[in-house]
Amino acid sequence: MTPAVTAPPPPATPGTSSETAPGPAAPPPPVSPMLVRLAAEGATGALLRDHGTLYLVDGDVVHAESPAAPAVDVLLTAGGRLPRESWDEAVDRAGPPRAGARLLVDSGRLPRGELEICHLCAVFDAAFFALSPTSGPTRFRYGVGHWFGTVRPVPAAAVERETARRRELLVAAWPYASVDTAPVVPRPAPEGRAVGTRKRALLDAADGRRTPAELARLLGRPAFHTLLDVRRLAAAGFVETPPAATTPHSPPPASPTPLPPVADPDIALLRRLRDALEAHP
Repeated sequence: MTPAVTAPPPPATPGTSSETAPGPAAPPPPVSPMLVRLAAEGATGALLRDHGTLYLVDGDVVHAESPAAPAVDVLLTAGGRLPRESWDEAVDRAGPPRAGARLLVDSGRLPRGELEICHLCAVFDAAFFALSPTSGPTRFRYGVGHWFGTVRPVPAAAVERETARRRELLVAAWPYASVDTAPVVPRPAPEGRAVGTRKRALLDAADGRRTPAELARLLGRPAFHTLLDVRRLAAAGFVETPPAATTPHSPPPASPTPLPPVADPDIALLRRLRDALEAHP
């Protein structure tokens, strides 16, 4: 019997391999599978988690709150953009129609563009903490809305990606999460080192008793940016890292694909403002 002959493999062409090429990397898991599902469903209501609440309208995030983040009223009033009495009046008059935001604009107390930027900043800030890992239950109450009303809806996918991006920023800055909740204790400035105006104001307010969250409320700043500043200051030796922080956090999963360019000028302005805050020394 004539032995079987095996044909030789075809010659490899430049840029190819006879081995199987690896497939595309699997996408990282969602920050909140329930949020992804509710967005696909186009749901309206309140997503309740241990560390905060996200309000959805037709699957988009329209408001977010967390005990760890200053609410939009703190960002507006403590930052000097709006008198406290104007905010209180809007709260009193909003009522069931959920028209607090519209009242602030229609009364001439706040330009709409400024309100949108501040509100978006508060939404991303609170959502970051509300979507933090938790072992507690996650619930959704259909039809529940917030008295502030809708200013500018944010796609749930954008909230997911921004939350993942912010987690990576914190780890890259200083991988010791204990500085996030401990009192901020300044250290003598390292020789030859200086900080910018924003971080100097943070250091001046740090009295060894206030935590980053308390400092954020005192200064009228987003809590995430305050955390990022504190981590960078700790890495540079300007504030203490608690002794218990002996093991750094492992890097989080890679962020999903970056957001595509957005033509809306208000959203683009918010991103430029955010990037400027994070890049400032």
